[in-house]
Amino acid sequence: MIKAIAIDDEKMALEVIKAHASKVPFLHLEEVFTDAIQGLEYIKNNEIDLIFLDINMPDISGIDFAGLLPKQTLVVFTTAYSDYAVKGFELDALDYLLKPFNLSRFIKACQKAQEWLELQPGKEPEFTFIKTGEGQIRLVFDQLLFCEASGNYVTFQLESEKIMSRMTLAEVENLLPSFFIKTHRSFLVNSQKVSKVEKHQLHLNQKFVPVSLSYVDQVMEHFQA
Repeated sequence: MIKAIAIDDEKMALEVIKAHASKVPFLHLEEVFTDAIQGLEYIKNNEIDLIFLDINMPDISGIDFAGLLPKQTLVVFTTAYSDYAVKGFELDALDYLLKPFNLSRFIKACQKAQEWLELQPGKEPEFTFIKTGEGQIRLVFDQLLFCEASGNYVTFQLESEKIMSRMTLAEVENLLPSFFIKTHRSFLVNSQKVSKVEKHQLHLNQKFVPVSLSYVDQVMEHFQA
């Protein structure tokens, strides 16, 4: 999931980005800002992958703003002025969206970001969104203890609550970072939350997860590494 923000002094432009972003399943628009300085403060305190950044803003231009960003932050410039394009790409901008841009052009920029991030070594996802009967729920991996499959559903056990989704365990496994391990055909466990390892079960605070004979060797090997 790509974590993004948008900065533009025009509220209507931000509404367009919010509408487009809601239709991109691998993009989560964390916040939007009409004030560039507030946006910069947010970036200092939060990990962001991508910024949709207007160029022609009153307090600071998007070009100057981009020079203040961490090097790993991806920038997609958004502007109504095509003569900024060359300068934008000189700053290694990922893409340049000329207003008014449609959904397909927006998705193309997001796909560029996704492709670039997938090529970065060692980057693990921090969260995903899970479909439930109440809509999409944000699932932060660090808060997840284990997943248990039953029939056509998977239960996500957090510290103090459960989330149930119509999924297979194989589908869930593809979403999770590498520190989740399989201990049983029906269980995936956050190895960072394990407090005690036994051959037949793992302890996670006051909860227990079984280790089947089929997985005991690889589970033991994981915790010995």
